[in-house]
Amino acid sequence: MRHGLRALVPTICLVSAMFPLSDLEAQRTAKPVLHGRHWVAITGKPLGATAGAMMFQRGGNAVDAACAMLAATATMWDVLSWGGETQALIYNPLTTRVIALNALGAAPTGATAEFFRAKGMRYPPRYGPLAAVTPGTPGGLLTMLAEWGTLSLAEVLAPAIAMADGYPIEAQTADAIEREKERIKGWKYSRAVYLTHPGEAREAPAAGEIFRQVDLATTLGKLVEAEAKALAEGKSRKEAIAAAYERFYRGDIARELVRGAREEGGLLTLEDLDRWKVYVEEPVMTTYKGIEVYKLNTWVQGPVMLQALNILEDVDLPAMGYNSARYIHAVYQAMNLAFADRDFYYGDPYFPPAEPIRGLLAKEYARARAALINWERNDPGVRPGDPYPFMGQTNPFKALLDRWPPAPAPAAPETTEASETFSLGTTSIQTADAAGWVVSVTPSGGWVPAVIAGRTGVGLSQRMQSFVLDPAENPFNVVEPGKRPRATLTPSLALKDGQPFLSFAVQGGDTQDQNLLQFFLNVVEFGMNVQEAAEAANFTSYQLRDSFGDHAVEPGRLTLNERVPEWVRDELRAKGYRLDFQRLTSGPINAIYFDRAHGTFWGGSSNYGEDYGIAW
Repeated sequence: MRHGLRALVPTICLVSAMFPLSDLEAQRTAKPVLHGRHWVAITGKPLGATAGAMMFQRGGNAVDAACAMLAATATMWDVLSWGGETQALIYNPLTTRVIALNALGAAPTGATAEFFRAKGMRYPPRYGPLAAVTPGTPGGLLTMLAEWGTLSLAEVLAPAIAMADGYPIEAQTADAIEREKERIKGWKYSRAVYLTHPGEAREAPAAGEIFRQVDLATTLGKLVEAEAKALAEGKSRKEAIAAAYERFYRGDIARELVRGAREEGGLLTLEDLDRWKVYVEEPVMTTYKGIEVYKLNTWVQGPVMLQALNILEDVDLPAMGYNSARYIHAVYQAMNLAFADRDFYYGDPYFPPAEPIRGLLAKEYARARAALINWERNDPGVRPGDPYPFMGQTNPFKALLDRWPPAPAPAAPETTEASETFSLGTTSIQTADAAGWVVSVTPSGGWVPAVIAGRTGVGLSQRMQSFVLDPAENPFNVVEPGKRPRATLTPSLALKDGQPFLSFAVQGGDTQDQNLLQFFLNVVEFGMNVQEAAEAANFTSYQLRDSFGDHAVEPGRLTLNERVPEWVRDELRAKGYRLDFQRLTSGPINAIYFDRAHGTFWGGSSNYGEDYGIAW
């Protein structure tokens, strides 16, 4: 039986809430709020946050700090490396506009659906040289620094170069290397870097061991050399940073990177690197109860959160109670509808066909989608909608839509390994300063185990796996040379009354916009402070096509925090959910809240992983 949005929303239903609101306000967090007056720097590793703080102490702005943190975390293999991809939202206080940066790598020459099918593949591979797209992180960092930073490249890369010369590796990365050592042994340059104790029982470095990356230090040094040479020739700051960009994508670094990748069996060519470029774009935006929420376009999954907010805007969520069965069901169903649209309509907007983003984000379309929610049961057969009529057009893929999905996606086993794959990769970076600059970045790609390209020290991205080969699955995301795969990476910015309100991001593959949606609602609807919201007990849906590996889908599977009480579990099971539980379910989310009343920053960094922040 279907009901209107408010028909079954109780006016007094905190009875089945996980926590009464008064308890929420009083709950203690594992980490303290970061309070700052001048700046905030938060990212996936403590040493990465320190690199950002060093830039602020040199007089740099939030963009300089973000670039230094990006360089440091890429050097630390914080679930990314220098051959990965970078995407960012930047608030420019001089223009009062939000800027989007697209530095996602593209498929190389020869990467076609026919190529992968001929190898017996349903999707491009999860690992190895054929999973690689063009490196995006160097170009993204250099573009951000040149356009909106203030410091030199030499200053910003100094912490990363020092770390490449040797830093004490943390257990998370060291143990990931050990787990993946058999795969790593198949790649010549990777094993030389990763496996510091070949032939021993543990071949990976130990936690706390000084981990050296000589080739990467040399590569980063070449970028600084290119800048110094251009400055000595009388070039401007921007021109000097452009010289470093030229050396990476068209010079000796490019030549060695392509040689090394092709030696391992990769497809990258010098022409691929030469043609690739960074896009500075307009972000997409929706309003939620007067708050402007900004995301990147359909080349990532960011609009999913905007669609879910549109669907939920007319629902009285606080009346349901935080993490009550009704609340979890409402948010899960909204995410189902939004992710089904993602799985069919999202792709690279620079390649035809054009994605129907205007229709997808229309409030009227959201109301039509919300009307499909069954408030009593989970709908395991949720399908993409048709946004074209909401932009005055006819759907050119109606025949594919009517047959979707083209074939049942295999259900992955419910194991910890499957969950980790679903939430694979990425770090996040949040910075802000007293001048008003705000940066939210979700870089990724080139995680352990990566193919290291020759003597560059650069680990290549594995993002090719996010493409599909069959247009019946998603006509917008079929692999093609030069095309960017639809990725999961999704930084977020929100403005209130025209000024920054929240900057937030999270790592975790397909879980990212699920966690960020819940974080945002925690702040806006349940009055949590930024640290409470970052640590709060989130839940995870798998009723969407995994963006990695075999693109599996698991309708009705729901991961809950183990603190969810038994009566909430029983209500959810009665609605058709299959439950599993985890101790920590918060992300990890990193975020900044802008306290306009006092002119200060509140930083939040969840207790999920090794993410850390510094404020002043």
